[in-house]
Amino acid sequence: MSFARLAAALTVILGFAAAAEAQVACGPFTAAQLDPPAPRTESWAIPTFQNINVAVKTQPYRVLFLGDSITFRWDYPLWGAKPVWDANMPQRGVLNAGVAGDRTEHVLWRLDHGNLDGPAPKLVILLIGTNDLAHGRPPELAAQGIRAILIHLRQKLPQTRILLLGLTPRGATPDDPLRQEVGVVNRLIQTCADNMITYADIGGVLLDGKGVLSTSLSPDLLHFSGAGYKRLAPKLDQLIDQLSK
Repeated sequence: MSFARLAAALTVILGFAAAAEAQVACGPFTAAQLDPPAPRTESWAIPTFQNINVAVKTQPYRVLFLGDSITFRWDYPLWGAKPVWDANMPQRGVLNAGVAGDRTEHVLWRLDHGNLDGPAPKLVILLIGTNDLAHGRPPELAAQGIRAILIHLRQKLPQTRILLLGLTPRGATPDDPLRQEVGVVNRLIQTCADNMITYADIGGVLLDGKGVLSTSLSPDLLHFSGAGYKRLAPKLDQLIDQLSK
């Protein structure tokens, strides 16, 4: 290849990269390298991923809810959560695409391996990142992983609106280290909002006036009971109705 052709090819490649970066208003949040997209290998996680791939091709939906166990367990018969899902989400056309234990690199991998192979949804809800923090990553790196997903969603689904949810509170009190890291992540990713990405932090309804997360709403101070999801549902319902028209 001649130098002129090589230079032209590089210009095109860099142009595409710049366009992709321009698709989100925020960041970069760190110069640290992200882990590459990767599949889950646990025997209990693989079937969930496979079920999502089948569902996007066979079930009617308007809203794709990407996430980890916070999303997955909402539609699961544990701690009384599923009745809250059944009372609010099916009639809104929401498909649960949560995989327990997922980190940001796992969601990125899923986007290229079947989770977007169905009809383009009107709305994607994204709630991911708390497992990045639990894995020992700094908040800036967790936020960078979320940003990478947003860029990828923009490339794959340019006409789809995105509802970016702030990470939900964890730990009993405001001084819990992971709770504080959640706050840092949320302050970073809220800057990603634009005309196609709506940021919403709905987790405050789970806390009392002193910022305490009770075990009645979150038995393990991470996941939520039916009572916890029941507090979240009205906030999320309103956002889905507004953004998925």
